[in-house]
Amino acid sequence: MSSITDFDSLRRAMGENSEQPEGPARNARAEHLLLEAEKLNIPLAVIEALGHQLKVYNYSSEKGKMFVPFARLLRMWDERPEDFDAYETHSLHWVFKWMSAGMLDQPHIPLASVEKWLGEMEHRYRLAGHSERAVRSAEFSVAAHVGDMPRAERAYAAWLASDRDTMADCHACELHGQGWWQAQNGRDAEALELWRPVLEGEFTCAHEPHTVLASSLLSLLRLGRVDEARAHHLRGFRLVRPMESMRGAYADHVEFCALSGNEARALELLAERPAYFTDEGHPRSKLEFLSVVTLLMDRLTGLGLGGSQVPGPAGRTWTAAELAPHARTRALALAARFDERNGTEYVSERARARMARRPLVDRLPLGVRPSGASPIRPPERPARPVAPGAGVPAAPDTESFGDGALPALLVEARRMSDTLRPRAVEAWAAVARAAQEAEAAGDDVTLEPRDRAEIADHEAMVLGPGATGLFERAAELYAEAGDPGEALAARARAAYVHALAGRGEEALAAVAGPHEEILALYAAGGTGLRQTASVLMARARILTRRVHAAGEDREDAVLEEAVTAVRAVLAFVEGHTGEDVRLAARAAEAQAMLGELAGHSGDVEGAAELSARAAEAFVAAGLPWFAVEYEARLAQLAHHLGDVDGAERALRAALEHGGPDLEPAGRAQLHLQLAEVTGGLGRVAEAADHALEAAHWADEAGEGATLGAWARHQLGGFLLRRGRWAEAAEVLESVLPDVTAGAHGDGAVVQTLWWLGDCLGELGEHRAAAERRLQAAEIARHWPEQQDHATLAHLAAASLEQAGLSEEAERAFARAGELWRTVGDVPGLVRSLRARAWLLLRAKADPDGARALMTDAVEECGAAVAAAPDDETRVHLTAELGHTHWQFANLLVRAGDGATDDDKKDLLEEAVTALDRAIATFAPLGPDTLEDRSRAELAAARLEADLGRPAAATARARAVLTAHGNAPEEDGTAQALRARAEHLLSTVTQEKREPAEN
Repeated sequence: MSSITDFDSLRRAMGENSEQPEGPARNARAEHLLLEAEKLNIPLAVIEALGHQLKVYNYSSEKGKMFVPFARLLRMWDERPEDFDAYETHSLHWVFKWMSAGMLDQPHIPLASVEKWLGEMEHRYRLAGHSERAVRSAEFSVAAHVGDMPRAERAYAAWLASDRDTMADCHACELHGQGWWQAQNGRDAEALELWRPVLEGEFTCAHEPHTVLASSLLSLLRLGRVDEARAHHLRGFRLVRPMESMRGAYADHVEFCALSGNEARALELLAERPAYFTDEGHPRSKLEFLSVVTLLMDRLTGLGLGGSQVPGPAGRTWTAAELAPHARTRALALAARFDERNGTEYVSERARARMARRPLVDRLPLGVRPSGASPIRPPERPARPVAPGAGVPAAPDTESFGDGALPALLVEARRMSDTLRPRAVEAWAAVARAAQEAEAAGDDVTLEPRDRAEIADHEAMVLGPGATGLFERAAELYAEAGDPGEALAARARAAYVHALAGRGEEALAAVAGPHEEILALYAAGGTGLRQTASVLMARARILTRRVHAAGEDREDAVLEEAVTAVRAVLAFVEGHTGEDVRLAARAAEAQAMLGELAGHSGDVEGAAELSARAAEAFVAAGLPWFAVEYEARLAQLAHHLGDVDGAERALRAALEHGGPDLEPAGRAQLHLQLAEVTGGLGRVAEAADHALEAAHWADEAGEGATLGAWARHQLGGFLLRRGRWAEAAEVLESVLPDVTAGAHGDGAVVQTLWWLGDCLGELGEHRAAAERRLQAAEIARHWPEQQDHATLAHLAAASLEQAGLSEEAERAFARAGELWRTVGDVPGLVRSLRARAWLLLRAKADPDGARALMTDAVEECGAAVAAAPDDETRVHLTAELGHTHWQFANLLVRAGDGATDDDKKDLLEEAVTALDRAIATFAPLGPDTLEDRSRAELAAARLEADLGRPAAATARARAVLTAHGNAPEEDGTAQALRARAEHLLSTVTQEKREPAEN
């Protein structure tokens, strides 16, 4: 903490304190500075210190402390207005508005006092010659707060009708208030239109667009503009998070999460701000916060999560069911205090209405992942059956299986299995449960052997490697029921289980008997097509699995045997697929298996064609959910063949055919592949949408830390490419703990850190950007190829420089230069030398050191040009050399600031020489460097004029006009250069004329 010895040191200290984070620590420092100011015995010092104290109180949770310093300031003004300079006079009148709002926010201040103060403000503004615009705005706030709608409308109209002057709130704040009023009256579209200039960055201030982004959230949800709502939340919360004074806007973000299916994130937001539960300095925002806490806790309780532990006031643990009444009681008590002061019930009515709000969307994916500490999880989803032969879980029907009568459940289960409905396994499980419950209740339950066989058969289908015994039991029951063909089919399914467990030879031995018997039985008319096809398919699957297991070491005979078995299935069902959907499914699956086998033989085009036929056959048979696996495979094959459009079509078809109930993990995979495909085609906005969906469905599948992490990694990259820095930063920061070298590779970790550093740099968070880039560089340091390491080191150095950390930046640029030299990247080396030169001049005022480094840069680049191995490299390096000469000239000019007249003249002469070198270097490169050459020429012309050589300056300017004389009007760059040259000519001519006239 620096000591205060005079007025200048006080002002520096107040400036430094203004840059500190909002909160009690900054407020305490302002209080100390006021005591120091009083010791200086300078009235203006005390006035400025009081103004500083007022400002930090206003931008904190201790707004209630503003009144004392303001009263003192006002007394000083009334007694000795001459002690106030123009700035402090303006500031005094400006903070009248803060006092009006501050009084309204404190329920212990009587309404009569607020109204009296409003009159005092109007009187003093009139005396000072100010417009009544700020007064009418303050009156509108009072009327809107107490619920006096007619007065509010009158004041609102008068506010807008009054002239804007220096006392009016900034455009951003005014538009926020006007839009807020429209939204409160149900005019969301009008509100968003008013807010548009703030949202687009046309108007900003210390708290805008922060509050506009927060206020817009529910309006956007109500209008169905969910993508904008998501973006405003991610962008806006990043702005609000470090601002301790913005409890009301923070509450808006919590409310948005609670009403958009993001309760887990809402809890995380509460956990970040424990002090918001108890801070008393601003009762109005505390009421808003507690109302939203109540809303969230009621929401959790309604979801059956009332017993979950949640963040709450310090001193004890809380469950949602406990915190809800606690927050409600305190919020309504605060509201009652306001209403008692106001003489209405308006504040309580609004608080109750806010607590009672219902979700506006079921679930709005945000792209950020809730932390593992959250008690909220994606809802449990029932396990889905795997359709016979399909490699992905099939989509279910919408039927549910409850407590229906056993006969009805049997009929429904048999219908579903006969028609290959996706939830047939669940239907048979419901039959089994109903039978068990009936038996336990002593009811007379009669299940025929056939019924018990099908129950066992379908139960076995979801058991995996442990299903052999149950399939064998089903075979016995089918035989008992008089269906030997189905018994053989069940035995064949049991044999396939061996293949799934990696016991291929055992599987072949087990299926040999059923295969031989079913063919004989079918020939004798003892069984049907369906049962026979089932056994043939089981054998074909076993042989195909054997091909997979053998890999590249397989013998040709193994592949040929599998192909023969699959074709036997196709031949057997040919001509019968229209009679039975099961036979149609066998034919489609056989086509897919032939595609797999074609892929194993190296025939990728054939594999793609057969996979496409299989998918089409499933769709034609009315079984589109079975097509999903093969369309996903087709997408991979198409991508391998370079058919990106075909890959995209296949992925979109898979999503469509999977339907709304496609398994979450499968849906996530498909969206992620579509993100990669569309991103590669340059359709970045679409790619970001798919990555967002992939992240959401990965969370639903319980794979948020693995598949979801990769999706978020991609999403962050796509948002970065779209220039949506804040959203990208939020996503990348949320995924960083999940992207690990072990799960995703250290390349993914480096890329995530790299992208995050880029985002933070664009957002002006340069110190944080440097930290992320240095983290990435440390990982890349261990890679054999050092180009990325060098690039990251250079980027980190640039961030350190922008963060004002000159010493660290100089060391980092030096390290980057060493790396550039190691990898043989001369342009990188030259840029690092130039950066170090500028750092020495700006931060250390060392012009000699700066010149030495810039000289090194010129020499390194010149030597590289001379040794260039080819024309393309030579052209690139020559352009870099030209820019280096140009920067050398700029550095010499800057070094002349503050120098003696003679030294400055010498430096300018040297700068002209450096610019001539730049011009001569650019000249052989032709039209590609004409713009650079012209800019250098104009810079030299300006220096010639400063050196008293108007003829030389004029000649250079005319050379630029000539060079761009034939440029078309639409060439904005050329026209701008001509305009600069003409302006320079005019200036030089005027400067020549004036001495002659004198």
